[in-house]
Amino acid sequence: MFGKRPWFAIGSALLITLAGLAPPAQGGTVVIYAAADLEVIEPLIVDFEQTHPHIKVEYHDLQTTELYERFLAEAGPGGKADVVWSSAMDLQMKLVNDGHARSHRSDETAALPAWAKWKDEAFGTTFEPVCFAYNRDKLAAEHVPQSHADLARMLRENPERYRNRLATYDPQRSGLGYLLHTQDLEANPVVFWTLIEEMARVGLSIEPTTTQMLDRIVSGKSELGYNLLCSYAKARASSDSRIGSVMPRDYTLVMSRIAFISRYAPHPEEAEAWLDYALSKRGQTIFNLIGLHSVRSDVEGDSSAASLRRRLGKAFRPIVLNTGLLTYIDQSKRTLFLEHWGNALQTGSNGGRKGNRLPGR
Repeated sequence: MFGKRPWFAIGSALLITLAGLAPPAQGGTVVIYAAADLEVIEPLIVDFEQTHPHIKVEYHDLQTTELYERFLAEAGPGGKADVVWSSAMDLQMKLVNDGHARSHRSDETAALPAWAKWKDEAFGTTFEPVCFAYNRDKLAAEHVPQSHADLARMLRENPERYRNRLATYDPQRSGLGYLLHTQDLEANPVVFWTLIEEMARVGLSIEPTTTQMLDRIVSGKSELGYNLLCSYAKARASSDSRIGSVMPRDYTLVMSRIAFISRYAPHPEEAEAWLDYALSKRGQTIFNLIGLHSVRSDVEGDSSAASLRRRLGKAFRPIVLNTGLLTYIDQSKRTLFLEHWGNALQTGSNGGRKGNRLPGR
């Protein structure tokens, strides 16, 4: 099903280590709509199919907004997706809150920490910090910003040095980008809008995915990316030494990829098998190995949630899985945010300093 990948040796070693722990075989297909790059997730799929030899994975790799719109277009009898899995936590909570999820309880869901599940319908599967990524060949370590305010100051003091060398998410095209930017707004509204204006002033490329930002950084078109997923940056760095990353010291957002079983799942038993596998100690161990950080407290290692908490200390700022995520899904708030975003970009590109400010809630 898949070509040979750099992680294959790790995956093979894991299969040997965990040999004999496979659950009883079941049959069928599980259709997964996911906003997670296939090349990152492949080890999980391969191991699932090895341990569930009669279940085949049909994996649809979609952008967050595309996934949301496609699922809604198909919602109802005849729906195609069994599992919906996305990093756009707010869009996932919107779908679950609107009644599109099927309840699921098992030993694996019971083993999750309370913050990683909501009403036995939405489940956090990963624990991923959000970082600055940069090109090591273009940007010396001493010039890499260590906080959001540090980045704004660096751009203000050296605009020509960073002219057209920055990248971040486009909140209009990316559901995850919109989530991360609005979470930044919640964390520090003054610094956020100032930073966006400063980035626009020196020249800012806005992209729909972390992968596209990393492509720009590797090519040298951008030297620094703002609000990228550390998991993707570190995965790319494992095969390309030009990629470096920094978790901001003032605060580092930590997001979780949310999964739920569709209320209209054509293969509900296979969907439950997949979800339980992804939440199991075995599946979560693979998440650790591929750098997505386990949510389970009984999975240890450098990529565990406990390790991440210790490393970040007071800078640790998780995005909580609850209905508070719906705040900026409200259409009026979304419209207001995007208007202010456009104004901030325009103010910055015009060299202004008094752009409109959108207060936190």
